[in-house]
Amino acid sequence: MYKLPIKSLFIASVFLSGVNTISAQDGLVNSLKVNASEKSKESFKFTDVINLANTSIKNQGSSGTCWSYCTNSYLESEMIRLGKQPVELAQIYSARNVYIEKGKNYVRMHGAVALGDGGALHDVINMYSKYGALPQEVYTGLNYGTSKNKFAEMGALMEGLLAAAVKNPNGELTPNWEKAYTAVIDSYLGAVPETFNFKGKNYTPQTFAKEVVGINPSDYIEMSSFTDSPYYTKSMLMVPDNWSFDQIYNVKLNDMTNIIDNALKNGYTVAWASDVSEKSFSWKNGVAYVPTKKMEDMTAEEKENMFNGPKAELEITPELRQKAFDNYQTTDDHAMHIVGLAKDQTGKEYYVVKNSWGTTNDYKGYLYVTKNYVKYKTTAFMVNKAAIPADIAKKLGV
Repeated sequence: MYKLPIKSLFIASVFLSGVNTISAQDGLVNSLKVNASEKSKESFKFTDVINLANTSIKNQGSSGTCWSYCTNSYLESEMIRLGKQPVELAQIYSARNVYIEKGKNYVRMHGAVALGDGGALHDVINMYSKYGALPQEVYTGLNYGTSKNKFAEMGALMEGLLAAAVKNPNGELTPNWEKAYTAVIDSYLGAVPETFNFKGKNYTPQTFAKEVVGINPSDYIEMSSFTDSPYYTKSMLMVPDNWSFDQIYNVKLNDMTNIIDNALKNGYTVAWASDVSEKSFSWKNGVAYVPTKKMEDMTAEEKENMFNGPKAELEITPELRQKAFDNYQTTDDHAMHIVGLAKDQTGKEYYVVKNSWGTTNDYKGYLYVTKNYVKYKTTAFMVNKAAIPADIAKKLGV
């Protein structure tokens, strides 16, 4: 059963490149709790403008699989939009298939490509297209005695096995390394069933994707905005966790929020990848914005009151955004699901964002993120191509 989001409320999870950091979500969440105020919730008065249906809040645990939680949540909302009864999709099935493909790519690239848990929004769509989908009840990914994801041990073994394959001690690789690598993953996450029963009918992952989920992978468009590539053309998403070297559409700065606004107004939610390392992103308080001052220029009082009510924001330009990306101030940290639009007491608009860190913050797993923050810190976002405004779609040729 799905629920509508309550009226008063991060390619899901942290994008992580190295195996040594794949359990770092706990540390990140704890550090973000520092950027908080005890008086924040009483200082903001949010009113919903658009509130689109989405499924329950999840918790990715100690795994860097936000991209899978986010994009599967997005597909669940797409099922609702299409008039289907939504099914909680197996986030770790998508991740498991990415691990398989990433391992193959890692060996082909002689180890010179990102490993770890990290991924991107397009990974879920790509894996859906190749491997189909499973319901969460059929594939939980918890085959090793825990109630939540805890992937550090598995990740270390995966890395060690792939490192041995790259060293190629026999002088020629055999097919057995792939079997051994897959066996490690399946021993932790569970073997994939060839067929399974769901609500009295037998499916394969492919038939379940086609008959139950029912989305068309080619309908989904991934975009971002950078000044170093021509607008309205495809270019490489230059982040470490784009291990598959996918290209995405490059749009102008204001196009990003125009596309997101148009999507929400027409009943489409949005998958969103972003940097969440900024001190002005507070998971605890469920608010993110762009202050007019840098942290080092703020007084102690200003820092203490960062989340005590609405604040003025820095004006975002394409040059400022690009500089932050090039200087590693904007990195591919996290992915979340934009499910609505709200206004604060001053009339400023915020996107309502569904996270995958459980329900422990002020808004029970949701956040309010300003449009300026989205313009500044987005690394990529994904929408159904039917949600793109006609003039922009024409420029993109979609």
